Amino acid sequence: MKTAYYFIGYVPSNTSLYAYLQSVGYILIFKPTLEDQEGNIKGNCDADLVLRAMVEFNHYQQAVLMSSDGDFYSLVQYWYEKKKLKAVLSPSKRYCSILLKKEAKEKMIFMDNLRNKLSYPTKKKKHRSKTKH
Repeated sequence: MKTAYYFIGYVPSNTSLYAYLQSVGYILIFKPTLEDQEGNIKGNCDADLVLRAMVEFNHYQQAVLMSSDGDFYSLVQYWYEKKKLKAVLSPSKRYCSILLKKEAKEKMIFMDNLRNKLSYPTKKKKHRSKTKH
């Protein structure tokens, strides 16, 4: 059985997004959110993710983490040592933590490298030449 957890800060206006994610199979783990001084909403889920990964450790064969956050380097290191790390998917090679890259080793995958494989092909527009007669 494959399970996909999504750790996310809860924002009441995003209920339709949460419903969609659940409808496609994600198990959502909500964290209360706070607003910082600039008005940005923060829902730091790092500790919740690490705790769940360790509590459930004997109940899964392999794990995939999607993050660029260096706070996960020790979890990734442990998974790697215990042969439980399938992959770390980072949205961006440029902004990915060096610690995470170091610990994930060959299991590091950068999503920006997959853009051409994952994106829909765009249709070429036909250009009409404008000539005066």
